[in-house]
Amino acid sequence: MRTHTNTRTNPLTTVRNLGILAHVDAGKTTVTERILYTTGTTHKRGEVHDGTTVTDFDPQERDRGITIFAAAVSCSWHGHRINLIDTPGHVDFADEVERSLRVLDGAVAVFDAVAGVEPQSESVWRQADRHDVPRIAFVNKMDRAGADLDTAVASIRERLHPVPLVVQLPIGTEDGFTGVVDLPRMRALVWADGADTAEERPVPDALHEEAVRRRRLLEEQVAERHPAALEEFCDREALTADTLAAALRDLTHTGDGVVVLCGSAYRNRGVEPLLDAVVAYLPSPLDVPPVHGTHDGTEQERPADPAAPMAALAFKVNATPTGRLTYLRVYSGTIEKGATVWDSGTRRTERIGRILRVRADRHDPLERAVAGDIVAVVGLKSARAGSTLCAPDAPLLLEPPGVAEPVVHVAVEAKRSTDTDRLASALARLTEEDPSLTVRTDPETGQTVLSGMGELHLEVATERVRREHGLEVAVGRPGVAYRETVGEGVTGFVHRHVKQDGGAGQFAHVVLDVEPWEEDTEGGGGFVFRSTVVGGRVPQEYVRAVEAGCRDALAEGPLGGHPVTGLRVTLTDGQTHVKDSSDTAFRTAGRFGLRDALRASAMVLLEPVVDVTVTVPEDAVGGVLGDLAARRGRVTGSATRGGAAVVTATVPLAELFGYATRLRSRTQGRGTFTARPTGYAPAPTAAAQTR
Repeated sequence: MRTHTNTRTNPLTTVRNLGILAHVDAGKTTVTERILYTTGTTHKRGEVHDGTTVTDFDPQERDRGITIFAAAVSCSWHGHRINLIDTPGHVDFADEVERSLRVLDGAVAVFDAVAGVEPQSESVWRQADRHDVPRIAFVNKMDRAGADLDTAVASIRERLHPVPLVVQLPIGTEDGFTGVVDLPRMRALVWADGADTAEERPVPDALHEEAVRRRRLLEEQVAERHPAALEEFCDREALTADTLAAALRDLTHTGDGVVVLCGSAYRNRGVEPLLDAVVAYLPSPLDVPPVHGTHDGTEQERPADPAAPMAALAFKVNATPTGRLTYLRVYSGTIEKGATVWDSGTRRTERIGRILRVRADRHDPLERAVAGDIVAVVGLKSARAGSTLCAPDAPLLLEPPGVAEPVVHVAVEAKRSTDTDRLASALARLTEEDPSLTVRTDPETGQTVLSGMGELHLEVATERVRREHGLEVAVGRPGVAYRETVGEGVTGFVHRHVKQDGGAGQFAHVVLDVEPWEEDTEGGGGFVFRSTVVGGRVPQEYVRAVEAGCRDALAEGPLGGHPVTGLRVTLTDGQTHVKDSSDTAFRTAGRFGLRDALRASAMVLLEPVVDVTVTVPEDAVGGVLGDLAARRGRVTGSATRGGAAVVTATVPLAELFGYATRLRSRTQGRGTFTARPTGYAPAPTAAAQTR
């Protein structure tokens, strides 16, 4: 749980490391741009639709109008330094969000005032929950037709389940939205047309009664959850602004409440109070627990102290034409320009060539970086996303960010045979920058197969190969990553491995039980191995060899050569030979024994499925429902929101290729959809031949 440290004299109290999280098109990048403009970091407002934003600097981001790569920027506000990461909102790039959240101390979750909580909003919120990242909420687009703060807050409460602590009351609605009432200080902040800063005024008479009611509700919500606030509330039947602010900060840090603000980033209304809330409520590096790591099997912790031994985590790598940039979060100690650091993963030393303060694709040189900083460094040769860099005399290994398993793949090849080596080099660079991309060679066809998180993810990756490396590539039709599992297993399956070729032979006898295992339902389960052998008939070292062999057999299943998951294997009996038994023999017996046992079992093919949310005009719902049914979709709900119909369904991922084009044609370009992976489900047997 996050804790609050009241250390006002330490300069780290003025640092905020935060991310901007949201569903695609909720306005994350516009919020980031207005923060940069309001803080004086930029002198012109960047616009997504004009392709002039600072953080969406990649050509593909500007062409597509979406954020693809997490971009770091740094700015200052009222004596505080804010290191900010603008994260992608599209589900295909959720791994970028995961790596960013691993190194952040806080976050701003942006919601559309009309749509409220959208599917990817929920996904990134759950990601932040897993990383225990405190956050505040910003309800954006209050100037849109149909915008309603109360409805958006209700969706936050119902779908995300936090306690929303609304600290503002909007002044005006839709086009008439001109400002907010600051409830803790009971004042009005109004933005005149074209004005970049708010004008402070008394609360309008027409809103005074409602503002008093909401302020009272806020006090009661805070007092219920904060002991010091409860004590003052019982004594005075009210809370002072200072007590309320301190309690809101504590509740944000512990996750017991989420402060909610509102505004219109596009019109630059509400950005200044948002920055004030970031400074007031989100934690500094000193307010979060010391980072934990391991060394030689023992757990250690490092405090956020520039004088402590250095420890940093690399969370992003960007191979630019002018050099290799490695983005770091420094957790403890100090990194000097030219210093030698230890990479705990590769167990080798690296030299820091340059240290850079990042502003998207622009950089300012630094002589050093201290605990709490997020910077980029030049000169590291082998560090990858997830690498731990530490002082050579104080080694430490930090837990790396998790990497999602790819679900879609395409075959890629160079159109000119002379470009084959260049293509291999380009793909290696892509996977170095993005760990959620994988490259392998199909053993049957010899094709190079690129795997990723979705159709758009792979489309962006192959387009980067074309643009950045000047390669003409042919891309095959997308396929999905199938899995195989056991529907009905076998018991007492006997496998005997005997090999004599002169000299020492090989002997191993194993008896296996194979059964379905569904303890972890996501991804179809996993693999569990256990031994019930008694009397020492199979020595423990050979049991471990049998388990290793069984894991080898999981790589290819009997239905179509897909990875096998969701099973439990029990070694029930076996025999050894005094001379010919060995680890190698029992590993071989485990591999071939499980392979044959799977062939004797009733196997089930699994395919990835996704939750789809389709938003269409109400007159197009019938056609959309019919199309989803034709794609083997199972409709799970429908609702009307903002004058449009919203249909939710579970659909096999393989059936969604090309769906965006189909949906646009059915709805005259007015329909949109989002998809979120939810796991695996049994597939029709005809799909078993699909590779």
